[in-house]
Amino acid sequence: MRIVDYELYSVPPRWLFLRLETSDGLVGWGEPVVEGRSRTVRTAVEELLDGYLLGEDPLRIEDHWQTMYRGGFYRGGPILMSAIAGIDQALWDIKGKHFGAPVYELLGGRARDRVRVYQWIGGDRPEGVAQAATEKVDEGFSALKMNATAELRHVDAPAAVAAAVERIARVREAVGPSVDIGIDFHGRASKSMAKRLVSALEPHEPMFVEEPVLPEHNDALAQVASRTNVPIATGERLFSRWDFKELFEQGAVDIVQPDLSHAGGITEVKKIAAMAAAYDVSMAPHCPLGPIALAACLQVDACSPNALIQEQSLDIHYNETRDVLHYLENRSEFAFDDGYVELPTEPGLGIDIDEERVRDNAGDVDWHNPVWRHEDGSIAEW
Repeated sequence: MRIVDYELYSVPPRWLFLRLETSDGLVGWGEPVVEGRSRTVRTAVEELLDGYLLGEDPLRIEDHWQTMYRGGFYRGGPILMSAIAGIDQALWDIKGKHFGAPVYELLGGRARDRVRVYQWIGGDRPEGVAQAATEKVDEGFSALKMNATAELRHVDAPAAVAAAVERIARVREAVGPSVDIGIDFHGRASKSMAKRLVSALEPHEPMFVEEPVLPEHNDALAQVASRTNVPIATGERLFSRWDFKELFEQGAVDIVQPDLSHAGGITEVKKIAAMAAAYDVSMAPHCPLGPIALAACLQVDACSPNALIQEQSLDIHYNETRDVLHYLENRSEFAFDDGYVELPTEPGLGIDIDEERVRDNAGDVDWHNPVWRHEDGSIAEW
């Protein structure tokens, strides 16, 4: 069996799908994308497949991963690692189908029967979240996530902290103490503001605070963590086990959030999960993306004892034109029940992509994240 062909599809709202085909007719799907940089990642995928994988045995996944990562001399970063991630997902999809088993069965088997998920509430600027929280809890979710703030100045006024606290207090009041609430700082806070915010939010007992500082300032996480007992989560903008290595050694993080479409795919994130377990750190994969990325996450969650909870993007504010279920033949494959999703049982990634719908929707999807500015005209973190 050899890899003989591939196709790439840019589809709304902001996803890139890879279809990988073998000589015996097996097809694997992957989701290699950096949100807002899909055309750049597409080129990287083409370079890797044309340069290294066409004509090769798709079952040699570890060797292919090493070749793609190490063969080009320059390594790491969001573009290369996202391209590798999508290819890796497709290779595992093929391998699972070849052996007639879900991917997690090839990675050691199930460590659980179902995976807890959380639901996003609110948009980029988190207003009206209390009502949204109540609605999602009524739908059966027991864990929610919301942005903490809109843009923040490097040292902002007390009113900015008070507004964040009031907003989260309203959500906590609306849903009660039995619902977990993740608070995403989105890297919008400076070290100074992060320290103030985590202390102020602690009385409302968040499940975690996410990306309290930008990843380039992860050396400040210990200072932030020293101000609170709330678990610290980060990692969506780290791309390999070597990026996470320093984070673990600092000892300031409680939950890591590698992205299966950014951090080297199933092969690499399974290793990151094992590293995290050695440091008594939980894993909650980042996934505000499409169905293939979510399916890949669930495969790793299934066989990772320290997997805590899974992000998923159903009804997320980015999905204005298409949602996660749109490109699936069987839309019950991600059926959320009582805040959990059952493990996939079909071979490979466990989902059936509606190829006709993918082709009908494919085109030049030109999504870019917003560019925010402060009142003085300077760039603000989004």
